Amino acid sequence: MPMNAFKVSFVIIAAVTIMGFNSARADQPHMRRALEHLRAARAELQAAEHNKGGWRARAINNVNQAIADTEKGMAFAR
Repeated sequence: MPMNAFKVSFVIIAAVTIMGFNSARADQPHMRRALEHLRAARAELQAAEHNKGGWRARAINNVNQAIADTEKGMAFAR
């Protein structure tokens, strides 16, 4: 009986510890804020008038790639 209690206690402690590590990794305030800023930058670029010799469209594409890369990085860290 005491061995079973020990095993159950160990499993519970291990599970709580792992969940704590995962939540610490999942909380990515800098990455979330960067993603918000990138999305805001994309909205500003899309609202800008004229294409500026193709540079506006290129900037939008670059921001879209940065958003995708940031999202992939956040997913990887989970």
